[in-house]
Amino acid sequence: MTKYRVELTQGEREELLARVNRGSGRAAEIKRANLLLAIDQGGFADLRMTDAEAARAYHSTVKTVYNLKRKLVEEGFDGVLARKARSRPGNVKIDGEAKAKIVALTYTDPPEGHARWTLRLIAEKSMELGYVESISHVAVGNMLKQHAKKGAS
Repeated sequence: MTKYRVELTQGEREELLARVNRGSGRAAEIKRANLLLAIDQGGFADLRMTDAEAARAYHSTVKTVYNLKRKLVEEGFDGVLARKARSRPGNVKIDGEAKAKIVALTYTDPPEGHARWTLRLIAEKSMELGYVESISHVAVGNMLKQHAKKGAS
């Protein structure tokens, strides 16, 4: 396991202290600030705790302290405190033409060997025919439900 050394500048320490003393903000952010202040080995350090002492004092784990030190070295001071962006793909919008083709598909005879259209069959056939690049059976169900609501009103 690589050893990472935390040496904060006076400005970084002041910013961390301001975040901790302010007391408002995300709890995880305040905890990370407290941990960084505790494990600081720089010339301006007050506490100079070991990783285990800091983890115990701030109800964390040694692994969390290690990861925090690694992130500080790799991403810098701002990267440690910043909230990690979620990497969830956005919803792919399906245009009206593709929706119309998918709905029309449900009115045709089902493929050979099938008594009726299932949501999975509709999704597979829509991709096979090139109406959409990809679509789940759940999205097909939601689309058909919306279509039925519009037709009922």
